[in-house]
Amino acid sequence: MTTTKDKMSKPIKPEDLVAPDTPVAPVAPVAPGATGAPGATGAPGATGAAGATGASSAGPTVSGAELSDSAIPILPIKGVIVYPYLVAPLVVTDQRQSRLIDDALMKGSRIGMFLQLDPEETNVGPDGLHKVGCSGNILKMLRFPDGTVRFLVQGLSRIRVNKFVDLEPYLTGELEEIPEPEDNSVETEAYQRNMLERVKVLVELAPYLNEELYISAINQETSSKLADLVGSNLNVSIDEKQRLLELIYPARRMEHLLTLINKEIEVLELSRKIQTQASEELGKTQRDYILREQIKAIRKELGDLDDREEIDELEKKIEASGMPEVALAVARKELERFARMNPSSAEYTVSHTYLDWLIELPWNISSTDSLDLRKAKRALDKDHHGLKKVKERILEFLAVRKLKPDQKGPILCLVGPSGVGKTSLGRSVARSMGRKFARLSLGGMRDEAEIRGHRRTYIGSMPGRIIQEIKRTGTNNPVIMLDEIDKVGADFRGDPSSALLEVLDPEQNFTFSDHYLDVPFDLSKVMFITTANILDTVPAALRDRMEVIRLSGYTDIEKMAIAKRHLIPKQITENGLSASRIKFKDEAVMRLIHSYTNEAGLRNLEREISSICRKIARKVAGGLKAKTSVDIKLVEKLLGPARRTRPQISNVGQIGVVSALAYTAAGGEVLFIEATAMPGKKGFTLTGQLGEVMQESAKAALSYVRSNSEALGVDPHFMDTHDVHIHVPAGATPKDGPSAGIAMATAVASLFTGQPIKARIAMTGELTLRGEVLPIGGLKEKLLAAHHAEIKTVILPEENRKDLYDIPTEIKKSLRLVFCSTVVDVLKKALDTSGPRARSKRPRKKTSTRPASRKKKAVSGRKTSRKN
Repeated sequence: MTTTKDKMSKPIKPEDLVAPDTPVAPVAPVAPGATGAPGATGAPGATGAAGATGASSAGPTVSGAELSDSAIPILPIKGVIVYPYLVAPLVVTDQRQSRLIDDALMKGSRIGMFLQLDPEETNVGPDGLHKVGCSGNILKMLRFPDGTVRFLVQGLSRIRVNKFVDLEPYLTGELEEIPEPEDNSVETEAYQRNMLERVKVLVELAPYLNEELYISAINQETSSKLADLVGSNLNVSIDEKQRLLELIYPARRMEHLLTLINKEIEVLELSRKIQTQASEELGKTQRDYILREQIKAIRKELGDLDDREEIDELEKKIEASGMPEVALAVARKELERFARMNPSSAEYTVSHTYLDWLIELPWNISSTDSLDLRKAKRALDKDHHGLKKVKERILEFLAVRKLKPDQKGPILCLVGPSGVGKTSLGRSVARSMGRKFARLSLGGMRDEAEIRGHRRTYIGSMPGRIIQEIKRTGTNNPVIMLDEIDKVGADFRGDPSSALLEVLDPEQNFTFSDHYLDVPFDLSKVMFITTANILDTVPAALRDRMEVIRLSGYTDIEKMAIAKRHLIPKQITENGLSASRIKFKDEAVMRLIHSYTNEAGLRNLEREISSICRKIARKVAGGLKAKTSVDIKLVEKLLGPARRTRPQISNVGQIGVVSALAYTAAGGEVLFIEATAMPGKKGFTLTGQLGEVMQESAKAALSYVRSNSEALGVDPHFMDTHDVHIHVPAGATPKDGPSAGIAMATAVASLFTGQPIKARIAMTGELTLRGEVLPIGGLKEKLLAAHHAEIKTVILPEENRKDLYDIPTEIKKSLRLVFCSTVVDVLKKALDTSGPRARSKRPRKKTSTRPASRKKKAVSGRKTSRKN
């Protein structure tokens, strides 16, 4: 005898409950109400299994019996179709339907099963059912504690409802069996054979079917049973299965089935073809994909965002970034492309990086300007000594900004020699205004992409340096210093100076377009400060867009003040000393300025101070406890003999030797122009590595003196018997510029007349062939050079008188400034007429009428006089 425990150890299967040759219908997903039970094998356990409260068994299987006229229960079902002669597991959870099952089992009656029109409806009435259903016998039933009833039902025949008898406690009605006509025609036989062939192909392709279906299909007695068996196992919608149930004629049913089977076979064949092609093409891609999937799994375990969450996060950041509408539209479109990309593609990273740049740019983030003019002035004065004009311009900008907040940022260009504080001034400006500071070095830049950025089509493309620095500062109104703008290069890769035109033009830069971003970015709020040593190499179009402010060199007194206020305290701190350990005397600092440096700026002075501090720091580290007082003797002991000598200006006037003032990138310089003559025939030589402009000035000076010989008292035939040589010392240094014109003319005139040039006098000015003196540039730098060289008198063009406004009072007091408008005036001020004139004393007529023998003697006498 089999016990309950033995029954529990072996689950019941549908084939255990019906005859061996009875086909079993497939099972659909479970839903509340009467549905297909979970699992293709029927009920979850045997009679008396754990969790079941009872079990009942129907009588022997009935097939094809005529329905009586008495009313029978009607069970609404959903998610599954029961076909005649097939067994299907069902589940009911509704109490009314559970009672229907109980009554049917007790009375041994059949039930009618009809598919619901609306699967979501719970209390189904007569109008909510399909017209054709299937009658069936309950084979086995299991009841569970939660009220769920699971049972096996075997379909009997197709039925329809003639009349509903009762609606409570469940639907009952008089049912009519739909007879299936016998069809042994040739057409039906052909359909049957064709179906068996297609079923065989389908079983081989479909992973959800096994070979047992084909064996069962071969053993079916009639074409109707074959069609129902195949239809119940086919992967089609529930509506298609209901349509198969409603098709009465087997030939029509098989015809429709063949259409569905052929469609399923095509889908499966195409899927297999795609899978085969993909497996052949995967190779490394499949390996990479597997690795990426593993990385995703690891990231998910670590709590990182998955792809969908990452896209959602990017979308939120884009909406919150404050981009203008143009950039926002581009970002949204790029995000759509990004969402469709495969993470393994190369474009994926490029798109992600681009979106990050758009999101992280400070589109509407601005730092608040400190508009307290007094505070800003104190900050500027604390950081820098002098530089009055630059400080006034910054304060003017802040004042206008206070009155008009939407004022565009200025474009300032600080021009001056090295070491005068142009770069450090940018940081002070940013600090005084309360803005972020960024610095770009343009020296040697040759690629236009450094300014405008690279196109995204290039590997490793990035935005330009301007956009990079704006992103780094995190605000759209920083102070950006473009250093060494005069040293920007140009080659086949582009012209960066031309690219700077849009950046530095206030009328254009509010729509600056970087090649990488490809959307406009507003640069009008940025304050640009550029620096240059000279303006000659800056293109005129670029120079026109900037406000030029010149920073000349410092006087000795200014250098002394800066050294005491800034340089010495800075170097003492940086070398680990303190004010209690070391003290610099004023005469020692002045000796450093005069004898160890020779510059317009302060870099070398700071280096010498640092060198002294390092040497003293070494002694302190070795045990020195006394305070060190740095005087002249200690400076010479630590640094050695003086390394710099100022230009040696003679205290005695010389013939043909003139001191000229020149302007270079390093500041002002004193140049000596020497002219001499030797026997020859109209030869003219220029040496000293002179540029084309300076050579032209020398030739113009010679032409002017010769053409005005009578007015100047010069022998017009002097060049007939002499060669003239003009030399500018320091031949290894290139020299050029027009401002040496009057100095050249003075040297030649002194040589021709034999009159010496006054001592300690220098000059600068451009010369014309008409004898006019034209204005020059770099006046402050040249006067500083004259001041440092201890020159007493400087001859300047008359038109430069207005430029004295910018000259320090100290310089104007130490020099005697003489303004001239013609070369005649220059020669009157420069030549010493108090001594004898070696050549101009002779009357011109007597010279022309002298015999040849006397001419030769006179020439020889002149030679002897010049040698002496």
